[in-house]
Amino acid sequence: MRRPRVLSGVQPTGAIHIGNWIGAIRNWVDLQETHETFFCVVDLHAITVPHNNKQLAEETLSTAAIYMACGISPEQSTIFVQSHVSAHSELCWLLNCLTPLNWMERMIQFKEKSIKQGENVSIGLFDYPVLMAADILLYEADLVPVGEDQKQHLELARDIAQQRINSNYGDKENPILKVPKPLITKQGSRIMSLVDGHSKMSKSDPNENSRISLLDTPELISRKIKRAKTDPILGIELNNPQRPEAGNLLRIYSSLSGLEENIAIQTCADMGWGTFKPLLTETIISSLQPIQEKYFNLMKDKGELIELLRQGQNKAEQVAEKTLKKLKDAIGFLDID
Repeated sequence: MRRPRVLSGVQPTGAIHIGNWIGAIRNWVDLQETHETFFCVVDLHAITVPHNNKQLAEETLSTAAIYMACGISPEQSTIFVQSHVSAHSELCWLLNCLTPLNWMERMIQFKEKSIKQGENVSIGLFDYPVLMAADILLYEADLVPVGEDQKQHLELARDIAQQRINSNYGDKENPILKVPKPLITKQGSRIMSLVDGHSKMSKSDPNENSRISLLDTPELISRKIKRAKTDPILGIELNNPQRPEAGNLLRIYSSLSGLEENIAIQTCADMGWGTFKPLLTETIISSLQPIQEKYFNLMKDKGELIELLRQGQNKAEQVAEKTLKKLKDAIGFLDID
């Protein structure tokens, strides 16, 4: 029996930060040991909003290097670039033709993001959840790691697979597509902004001080933690709704120090910010040091990095093309191979 299959990915635009690492990538590293894992750099998603075309290729390569520097192994996982596997775009079109418009109009994230873009909002951003569904369904993923902001998109993928594909073209014994299930990640997954404890740490936040990038220098990390929003109360605590920033910083410390949350709470209960912030800074710097060293070594030999992505592309295509052909046959396309 094959191990349960997991698929996930990160957009290459914007700097990957400790929230991405703690909440997603570290969990992916652990999943390699027990699951069949596919991790892609989702560059097709990146162009649903304005992007810098002169930087996209380099950002894509950099994101792949960060995956590997964090511990995702090309020997254990399939690491690839989304746009390198054309089946993603082709399946997205097929699913577009089978997905009701009113399902898409219910997508909360589009409503939120489109407000920021105004009249320049693209059809691609509206269609983003269908492309995400194509990503997931192509690889017959059993499980998809999701946070709160992606649950609705996974439900859409499940509905498309079951209600629009399997119900219309398959049967209970022979479904066309596997219906994926959510994989709820362990605690500590929601890391908030350093300047607003009510907002999730985000790659797209225009305020650089809101996040710690995995490639930030020690000096920059120190400066950002010094500027991180706090309060005048002595002692650091976790679950006080009146102190969201204190809880967020303590959660980061617990996640990176390896201390259980209850131990971290006891350790920091009587600390003032003048003691806690240097401790947190030192913990972040030491945690990121091995990642940064491996990242820069990988980026020194881009030819080898590209070869690893080419190998990942080949493995991904073998799975994706089988799924795509199965659906095209079910829909009724002429096959002349």
